[in-house]
This record gives sequence, structure tokens and C-alpha cells, in this order.
Amino acid sequence: MSNNQAASSSDLFEPVQLGPLSLHNRIVMAPLTRSRAGKGDVPGPLNAEYYAQRATAGLIISEASQISQQGKGYAYTPGIYSEEQVEGWKLVTAAVHQNHGFIFCQLWHVGRISHPDLQENGQLPVAPSAIKPEGQAFTETGFKPHVTPRALETAEIPGIVEQYVHAAKSAKAAGFDGVEIHAANGYLLDQFLRDSTNKRTDAYGGSLENRARLLLEVVAAVCKVWSSDRVGIRLAPTSHANDISDSHPFQTFSYVVEQLNQFNIAYVHCVEGETIGPRDIPADFSFEKLRKLFNGLYIANNGYDLELALKARRENLADLICFGRLYIANPDLVERLKLGAPLLEAPKETWYGGGTKGYTDFPTLEQETTSASR
Repeated sequence: MSNNQAASSSDLFEPVQLGPLSLHNRIVMAPLTRSRAGKGDVPGPLNAEYYAQRATAGLIISEASQISQQGKGYAYTPGIYSEEQVEGWKLVTAAVHQNHGFIFCQLWHVGRISHPDLQENGQLPVAPSAIKPEGQAFTETGFKPHVTPRALETAEIPGIVEQYVHAAKSAKAAGFDGVEIHAANGYLLDQFLRDSTNKRTDAYGGSLENRARLLLEVVAAVCKVWSSDRVGIRLAPTSHANDISDSHPFQTFSYVVEQLNQFNIAYVHCVEGETIGPRDIPADFSFEKLRKLFNGLYIANNGYDLELALKARRENLADLICFGRLYIANPDLVERLKLGAPLLEAPKETWYGGGTKGYTDFPTLEQETTSASR
């Protein structure tokens, strides 16, 4: 059976219920940092056009949006904490809804993956422990080596939770359909969770229960702002992104997923393998087992193409499938996958920063066909 035949018989393109939302299909647009926010990290009409073009996805998860100035780690990424940012995001959510789509806001605090140039008054980035990450930060004046962060005081941690609460309220005011808590890829919540980056000796360090405490406090707090069936979380259990690791990833993330069940959140969204890398998974780790521990929907992510997505649904390995890089150059990805049509490729030099080029100028299949017939 060809992929085209398999696609026509798959429920990948059929409606599915996500909490109170009736999604048009099981295809999710992954959160994609594109570094095109305006002054004050405010989204604008260009961003609204970009998301509206991709509204045929069953669900769009917005690019990661910092919950505070402290949470910012890259130049030109949008925020979700100021009144101006809320007004900017209203343009985006309205455009997506006008095209009959759904969009969740991804709430982001990068922790140590930042630089004083991106922080208020040039302050040090914060982290669970003062451990310098390898790599470089993307600032408005170019790439600069990461610095040793400042370890958060125990008394500051309720303030971090409050940042998530404020951002969750801002996302609601901006017209989003729900929120996704970013707890993956070596950012703040992941830094607290993993034993390579958390060397604390207070109630937020040491035991697995303590290391997971902040993540679970954030989920509990966000679920008081949003109905829990409009809340999701992103995890990357086997990824080493942003210089992170864990001694016992399956034990760590099994505990997290089982604890998440008490909140009845809509979904867990897992990066399977290395973030923007191979799908290699350690022999002692099983995403299939992890999924079975969770009561809600499971969104699979990382390197999915049509064949892999069809297989995942055929073998019931995931409820929804997230596509990332393919969405950069294919605004009508759902239609192209359904028809087995050729996919366009996006030049890497336009992934981050810039204007319309490599952002909103990719044609749909219909536009390509019309152009070819002239």
C-alpha cells in the first residue's frame, strides 16, 4: 500500500477530541522559535499572517513565549506578560480563529540558557544551581558564550510560580484556546527536574520528589487559571538539549507523568530522542510505557514524516503527531500529507530572524498549481 493509499484510510486526518476542543485532525504544528517578534517582544501582523496560513493543523502550539523578562533566552522571541504583548497576540489568535483553527500558547522560562544582555539591567540568568551550560546565547549583538547563572533562593521560587500564573492569565486575555507548559529541552523546569543541573539541598533538590516539585507546583497553579483540559505539558525525557542529562530518565519521567495524572491535563507532548536530532532512544527507556502511565492524550514529536506518522497511528503509539520543521515551508502541510504531494524545504538561514522571506512567502499546493497553469 502506498503512503497515499495509507493516508486516505488513516484516522490521522479525522477529527479528534482534545478536552473541550473538536480538532479537525490529529496533526499538530509544533512550537517553532522563529525570532520575529517586534520591539518589546511584541508579536505583530506578520506573525498573525504566518500562523493563519497554518491554521488547518488540528492544533497549533505557538512558538515558545517567555513568561517574564527573566525567562528570555533568545533575541526577538515573543513574550506573554506585558499588555502590549497581549494585544499583539490577540492579532494572532483572531487570525487563527478566523481560519477555523485552534492555538495554544507555550509558556517558557529558559532559566540558565540566557545571557545578561537579555536580562533586565544586565543581571545574571537564574537556575536551580550555579552551573554554567556549554554553548552560546543568541543576543541582539550576535552569539555570546553562556555565563554561570545565579542559583535561585528558596524564597524566590513562589515568585517563579507566580510568573507562570501571570503568563497563563495573559494567554487567556490574548484569546488562546489553552496553554502548554514548556518543561523540556534543558530550560528552567527541566533544569530543576534533572540531576545533572539540580544540586540543591532544599525542598527543591536532592530526591526525585523534590526535583519535580517546581514543575508540579507550576502545573497546579496554571490549572487554577485554565481548566485543566486546556493545559498541556512538553517533556523531552531522552534529550540532551542545552547541556542537560539525567542519571535515570525513565524513573524520573515515569514519576512526573504519574504525578501529572492528578491534574487531569489534556496532554503530554514528548520529544522522542534528541531535540532537532536523531530519534535514538536508550535501550532502557520506552515512550510506549511512558504513554501508558498517562491518563490523557499523548502527542509524539521529533522527526515525524508521513510514513512514521501513519505507523504511529496504525500501531496506536500516539494520539496526535507533531510536525515542526515541515511546517516552516509547508503552510498547507495537512493537505500535502493527505494527498502525498511533494513537500517544500526551508533554507536554514531563514529559520531565525528576518522578515517575510522564508516565513510567510511559501506557496500552498493550490497556489503552486495555479502558478504552473498560467
